[in-house]
Amino acid sequence: MGSMHLGLEEESDGFSKLATFYAERARGGAGLIVTGGISPNRRGVLGPNGARMQSMRHAKKHQVITEAVHREGGRILMQILHGGRYSYHPFNVAPSALKAPINRFKPRALSERGVERTIKDFVHSAHLAKAAGYDGVEIMGSEGYLINQFLVSSTNHRKDRYGGSFENRMRFPVEIIRRIRERMGDDFVIMYRLSMLDLVADGSSWDEVIQMARAIEEAGASIINTGIGWHEARVPTIATLVPRGGFTFVTKRLMGSVSIPLVTTNRLNMPGVCEEALEQGCADLISMARPFLADPDLVIKAKTNRTDEINTCIGCNQACLDQIFKQQIASCLVNPRAAHEGEWPLDARTSDPRRIAVVGAGPAGLSAATELARTGHAVTLYEKSHQIGGQFNMAKRIPGKEEFNETLRYFNRQLELLGVAVQLNTDVQAGELLAYDEVVLATGVKPRAWNVSGAGEDARVVSYIDVLKGDVELGDTIAIIGAGGIGFDVAEFLVHDGRHDFYETWGIDKELRERGGLNAPADVTSERTVHMLQRSAKKMGGGLGKTTGWIHRMGLKKAGVQMHTGVAYQSLSPDGLRYTQDGEEHTLAADHFVVCAGQEPFHPLAEDLKVMGKPAHLIGGALNASKLDAQRAIKEGLELAYALR
Repeated sequence: MGSMHLGLEEESDGFSKLATFYAERARGGAGLIVTGGISPNRRGVLGPNGARMQSMRHAKKHQVITEAVHREGGRILMQILHGGRYSYHPFNVAPSALKAPINRFKPRALSERGVERTIKDFVHSAHLAKAAGYDGVEIMGSEGYLINQFLVSSTNHRKDRYGGSFENRMRFPVEIIRRIRERMGDDFVIMYRLSMLDLVADGSSWDEVIQMARAIEEAGASIINTGIGWHEARVPTIATLVPRGGFTFVTKRLMGSVSIPLVTTNRLNMPGVCEEALEQGCADLISMARPFLADPDLVIKAKTNRTDEINTCIGCNQACLDQIFKQQIASCLVNPRAAHEGEWPLDARTSDPRRIAVVGAGPAGLSAATELARTGHAVTLYEKSHQIGGQFNMAKRIPGKEEFNETLRYFNRQLELLGVAVQLNTDVQAGELLAYDEVVLATGVKPRAWNVSGAGEDARVVSYIDVLKGDVELGDTIAIIGAGGIGFDVAEFLVHDGRHDFYETWGIDKELRERGGLNAPADVTSERTVHMLQRSAKKMGGGLGKTTGWIHRMGLKKAGVQMHTGVAYQSLSPDGLRYTQDGEEHTLAADHFVVCAGQEPFHPLAEDLKVMGKPAHLIGGALNASKLDAQRAIKEGLELAYALR
């Protein structure tokens, strides 16, 4: 299980929660666990109160984690990570005083004595990790953190023995590994996370990657893990649009260059993908991080031929990385229990079993139905459509969101295993629900109408639902009304034509001839002319995910989508849409106007049930359509199930 920072590392009672989290993954079959990044000193922490391993006091706090993992028969390494110029505080340091584009704080350049102290801090941190009971350490040498900053000439302008030639620039990490091995002896695992593909201009060349790998092996590393992309890179590396196993080719290229095991990683989310990578000689070992957030029992399920029961990571970033970057505890969209196992224990059972009806089989309803059944209630799930999924069935049609199919496969299997009575093609009426002890309405949302003069009867005006379901044949010029998450999804649906693969679109050099692994991106301008309009003058897509919003904005700009903000709609006529922007009047002619102007709660049974004396529990969009997403919907289903326990 690869490294993931959860935010619990900085909580007052975080270590006991981390112990529960890691122990559950060890019990679920993870062969080796790597913790989230722990700094070797105060200057290297990622935030002002970041976790450190700098004293025996720190080591003692970690013992609850290692003991919990070892009780379950697992093994665990502590990752030592120094943020360098990525550290988000005014006391950060780096090889040179060059500010990172993703950080407001400019670092101070380490003196040569400062470099020596930092090396000693890494060694001391490794020593303390062993005292805390860890089986070894992973040294974070990738993703653009401090060690990576030493390796690349664009971030290392030093003139001393740690700058200039590549031999000098790699002296810093090599000395760290060599001295840790000398201090810790042969029975201590040292994994080094090597940046094999920087994806930044003037990054490491492939020859330098090989040279670095060999030097790290010679210095005493036990294993080399694969790092892909700096955090400031403008290329997606773990988002759902990245093909499964999309970077295994990089690790494969290094196979045979060293004799110690190599680990491959990134977007390996199901056993079949992992087996294929191993069979093709891409690596000796597989690292999966977020998939263990989604399902702690992933390995056991794979071993026992129950892959259809795996809750698959969909690579959305919404509840994991996005929350970490907002200083919140990480979790998982498809598994809200992740990092909160103590709040919603799996073995919890109701002392008052009831007959419960859940109306609506979208994400909220599916979550509620399965969790209510898991806690011991008799559940019937009603769905008006011929299939479960609600708006997931539209979302899965968006290029890059095909993983939603896996979530629906998982819920289908859970409904079966838990004995939920599923009634499809059923428009249940309020009177029929009176026979149940409890009623849950997860009936979702309805699109908000576009109240613009002339739009009501115009055949060019269509709903996003019509578009995503394929019920309308669109013309060559499209105007999208609304630029929230749905507007962006529709835009991506309209411009994606499959002419170029992921690597061509984003300029990834699969031959690894170019420094940093970057080529010129292909021209992916869409053959359609697409306009996006929003009333707000704020940045378009500002409400999208913190770690993925830039991907969607950049992808649409590459495709030639024209974005209009601060729009005031006037009227729609045969000539087109009249609107004002910055005090000027414009007319936009289009073949179709796709309305993505928000949503409203849809709960047609709620009032009737209330009148009949059977008030219902509302969740998901039926409760509140504002800023609705699948993360909130699934979590509300879980929370309600435990509230009714």
